[in-house]
Amino acid sequence: MIVLFTDFGLEGPYIGQVEAVLQQLAPGVPVIRLFSDLPAFDIQAASYLLPAYVADFPPATVFLCVVDPGVGGERPGAVLKADGCWFVGPDEGLFELLARRASQLECWRLPRTPGASSSFHGRDVFAPVAARLARDGVLDAEVVAPGRYPQTDWPDELFQVVYIDHFGNAISGVRATALEPEALLEINGYPLRAARTFCDVPEAQAFWYANSSGLVEIAVNRGRASEVLGARTGMPIVLRHPPG
Repeated sequence: MIVLFTDFGLEGPYIGQVEAVLQQLAPGVPVIRLFSDLPAFDIQAASYLLPAYVADFPPATVFLCVVDPGVGGERPGAVLKADGCWFVGPDEGLFELLARRASQLECWRLPRTPGASSSFHGRDVFAPVAARLARDGVLDAEVVAPGRYPQTDWPDELFQVVYIDHFGNAISGVRATALEPEALLEINGYPLRAARTFCDVPEAQAFWYANSSGLVEIAVNRGRASEVLGARTGMPIVLRHPPG
């Protein structure tokens, strides 16, 4: 399958144009929209979401990953094979956390694509590469050393909100395994203790929990953390040590 991981938005033509290219070049290959509404232009936020949300896909899945504020510039296009899955997209830091955490990693740099639009490489450069990989495993690219990662000084755990979901829950860049169950968090001045899930706290109470993809998520039972707590993408999350 081909899995889309983009900030193209849920409305407008962009996702449809990419899917049309994939359908033409890899007919019959399922196309899954994992994220179409990543925070716009926010490469760092997407980098922390990517390894958490691709972990359960089978080997040979092709991920078309595009958050690309540098489109048309000098940033390279890249293909990574990480723990058996393929990742195609711009190499501006988007693959940073994925590469750090991979047990097995191979990397390629994509050549320039003649005739490609200067503003839509997702459609004209990366979608055709993803389609060929999904269809027959063919890749025309220069092998490069995986040792170019890390590219950034981003921390292994990012204590800030990286995504607000449909329910108003605030997903962080922190793996839940990095925290003790009794850890006290704070966001926008509101203290938060851990709970297993929503029904374990009273209605309207805010809490943090390990979400189904292993990240720390901040929620309000039958409420919206984005409204009740004022949580928003980029907001810092503070780790407070519990008293005693």
